[in-house]
Amino acid sequence: MSQGFGGMDPGGGMDPGQAIPATKVELTISARELLNKDVLSQSDPVCVVFTHRLGTNEYVEYFRTEMIKDTLNPDFVRKVIIDYYFEETQKLKFELYDIDSPSKDLRNHDFLGAAQCTLGEIMSAGGQHVMKLSGPKKDCGKIKIRGEEMSECRDVLTLQFKCENLDKMDFFGKSDPFLVFSRSNEDSSFTICHKTEVIKKTLNPTFRPFTILLRALCNADYDRNIKVDCYDWNSNGTHDYIGSFQTTARELTRGPGHSNTYPIVNEDKKRKKKSYKNSGLAMLTHVKVDQQFSFLDYIRGGCQIAATVAVDFTASNGDPRQPTSLHYMNPYQPNHYQRAIHSVVEVLQDYDADKLFPALGFGARIPPDHRVSHEFFLNGNPSNPFCEGVEGIEQAYQQALHSVTLYGPTNFAPVINHITRFAAAKRDGSEYFILLIITDGIITDMEQTKEAIVSASVLPLSIIIVGVGKEDFAKMEELDGDDVRLSSRGRFAQRDIVQFVPFRDFEGTDNIVLSQARLAKEVLAEIPDQFLSYMKANNIRPKPVRTASMMSSASAPPM
Repeated sequence: MSQGFGGMDPGGGMDPGQAIPATKVELTISARELLNKDVLSQSDPVCVVFTHRLGTNEYVEYFRTEMIKDTLNPDFVRKVIIDYYFEETQKLKFELYDIDSPSKDLRNHDFLGAAQCTLGEIMSAGGQHVMKLSGPKKDCGKIKIRGEEMSECRDVLTLQFKCENLDKMDFFGKSDPFLVFSRSNEDSSFTICHKTEVIKKTLNPTFRPFTILLRALCNADYDRNIKVDCYDWNSNGTHDYIGSFQTTARELTRGPGHSNTYPIVNEDKKRKKKSYKNSGLAMLTHVKVDQQFSFLDYIRGGCQIAATVAVDFTASNGDPRQPTSLHYMNPYQPNHYQRAIHSVVEVLQDYDADKLFPALGFGARIPPDHRVSHEFFLNGNPSNPFCEGVEGIEQAYQQALHSVTLYGPTNFAPVINHITRFAAAKRDGSEYFILLIITDGIITDMEQTKEAIVSASVLPLSIIIVGVGKEDFAKMEELDGDDVRLSSRGRFAQRDIVQFVPFRDFEGTDNIVLSQARLAKEVLAEIPDQFLSYMKANNIRPKPVRTASMMSSASAPPM
């Protein structure tokens, strides 16, 4: 009698066991030369960590270190464990207090100093970020935050199996087999972590190779049991159980051979029929063990994120002097172009050491000859497009509005080709380029743009397109190859490098800060995967983690 197995949908989608949440980061806190608030001894410091509440100006308490008695140079032992999201600006505030009583109320203790930064700043500084404390006196000491991705096994196994002589389960045909891999839990139960594809009408299937994180397969324990069930697929979802076997990752890593040939056994059939041997054989045909690197491994090794902004100055935006224009400078709130620039670049600037960003424009007549240009520098400097930080880009944008004449058409290819020239010169993994295009209209050079994107897909580059205004942006979805890989002239993009979002999806709230944070989260969420796909495709390994040092006085222990 076969066992039923309902509700499964085997196929080539994401492995359920590999839906790993955001990377966890461990922060270690040290301070030097703190203020001394005690008369007969030194301060008894504690550090309180606050996280920023999205969409507000509020910070909420997240963590407290232990209190260390009688020291102005504490090295706290308790670690801050926090989730890391590349697509968010994760603002942190660190406050130090001299503890004077058992009270949990910080108002009852002496304030020693505070510092603020983002989690991105900590991690992009080689994992060591040093800041001066501000507080009751001019010199309140320094704080160092060391960030490290939590130690986790990141071994990846690539496995391939085939089966022979499986039981015939279908009355009018053969079987439609697939395999289900499950990891054992501490309570002896099993959790599904991978399903192969279904192979129709065969008793001798060879399944496609699949790759899975070791911690998803067996909780990173090479000796923990892995159960493999074989089923016959049925269209009604109640799949027929053929049999199963168990193994371990350690056994699998020994490779193909006799030890990795397994009888597939159905225990019900075995109990009922004395002559029963098995319901077929499963054989490992390929195994490979690799280490999977994370986005932070590359960032901490010194890889820089180089962002470029390109702004649409076509006439369809409307006269900038009129309130109906998308470029209109409202004295009370930023326009959509300003909000999009601020949302994205505020996050990206944490990962760029010099915080200098090229800012381009397209679709305007530019001085002095008023020729139409689709690749001009917003700051008006014909030889240097760089702007300093978010504020520098916004200033250059406003300057350009007063010096150029909005015209057209809406051509993307020139600015894409501009950035690809720089990305092509940095293929070694030392830099990764991001182009932010903000536009109000439908592309008029679609074929040239598709050609430029396909050519750029082999380079360390991602393209973010933010559509502002009320136009129909349906054609933009073609460039965002989430469903169908972009192609041009018979060539397919090697990677999906485009993310498009309409700005109007993030309106409908009076809270501009919240809408900007949501926009940044949406447009940047795919960047780490796009980044890693480039590094993996080009066999680029992260460089060793950079070290940072801080000047310290002779009387204080080194940081």
